[in-house]
Amino acid sequence: MLQGQKRWLYIAVPIFFFWFFGQIDKVGISIIQTDPDFLNTFGITGEDKNTKIGLLSFVFTIAYGVSNLFWGFIIDKFGARKTAIAGLSIWTLTMFSSGLTTSYEIFLVSRIILGFGEGMMIPVSGKFISSWFNNREIGRAQASGLTGNYLGPAIGAVVLTLIISSLHWQSAFFILAALNLFINIPMFIFLTRNKPEEHPHVSKEELAFIRHLDDDEKEGITSENKSFAQDYRFWIVWFGMLVCSFLFFGISIWLPTYLLEAKGFEQKGMSSITSLSWLFALGFVLSCGFLADKTRRPGLMASILFLMTTIFLTVAVFIPTPIIAGICMGLAMGCQGGVFHLSNMLMVKYSTPETAGRAAGLMGFTNIMGGFSSYIMGWLRDISNGDFSTSIAMLIFASILGLSAYVFTVKKEAAELHSAPLPTQNRHA
Repeated sequence: MLQGQKRWLYIAVPIFFFWFFGQIDKVGISIIQTDPDFLNTFGITGEDKNTKIGLLSFVFTIAYGVSNLFWGFIIDKFGARKTAIAGLSIWTLTMFSSGLTTSYEIFLVSRIILGFGEGMMIPVSGKFISSWFNNREIGRAQASGLTGNYLGPAIGAVVLTLIISSLHWQSAFFILAALNLFINIPMFIFLTRNKPEEHPHVSKEELAFIRHLDDDEKEGITSENKSFAQDYRFWIVWFGMLVCSFLFFGISIWLPTYLLEAKGFEQKGMSSITSLSWLFALGFVLSCGFLADKTRRPGLMASILFLMTTIFLTVAVFIPTPIIAGICMGLAMGCQGGVFHLSNMLMVKYSTPETAGRAAGLMGFTNIMGGFSSYIMGWLRDISNGDFSTSIAMLIFASILGLSAYVFTVKKEAAELHSAPLPTQNRHA
């Protein structure tokens, strides 16, 4: 069983749960911040209520984005396995302590520490996938490994709502800490290794397949030395990821509040549409992973996704029907999930296993824009008497910027398109 396919068990499965629980930890605050008892406990009331809410995500994503640079170098030096275990330990302790505090200021500090601990997620995933998968299956590896990125919040939105209504908002933090402690950390300890060469259960045939390069790939490495910092397309992707983070966090953090306060949904309806929105993102990730490997046109696909985001956000502003407006917001978020996946795939493409940690660290740094987005949206709501229109208009402008950036990659991408087949792996390895 799984002969010649062990990489999907030893790497893709741990990364799936890594993102499944990690993303619930990250965006669970969007559900928790709708609980009146949580808001009253921390004094999140008054005229600056929305700014205070936005600040919770702002400090988290600033720490998350900046720490990506730190973790990128740590990963290249000490390996993805030890880095993952260290980061998981930090965020497990932080989630537990978050459930104990009743001070807004201390809770802000815990969000900063959590952001630092989770900042290694993108570099760790990029390093593992770059080291363990053939270049021609990176799209599928990313889609398979990061499915948890969207399935986690899709399930988590419903589960957290039930936990908060049945128990208490503090219980949500304790349960999330326990899941990391008893599932994530053991998986990275017992299943993963930094490289397939180090794993005792990876066959020589599977290793040969992982390391196989087509002639055109070898030529590309020789001619360009795979220096991602000297490839303008990497920086276009990097800018596109800045915009993607701004949009994705802005929508995902505020979506539950938008549904409750702007569109009049009840808690059950809010959690259902929020969950559906994350399933939209999962659908875009899976389809983009498949299509990117088939068409080899990730730049064109990202351009289309930014255009679709612009359209969905515009419809959400002008459509009077709450359910359609909510779904359009979810579809816009889903499109950015697809862009996120394509950006990480391109990051691996423009780097090597030796530089993947640093390249992913730079890419992960773009998450810092998500903090600005959530904070600015809260501030705009406060000065607009709670209205979301100006905030969504800002997101529409951002999506146009993302489209404009990726257009510059389309022509060269088309010129470099080739049809070299995926090397055939020995299925009997």
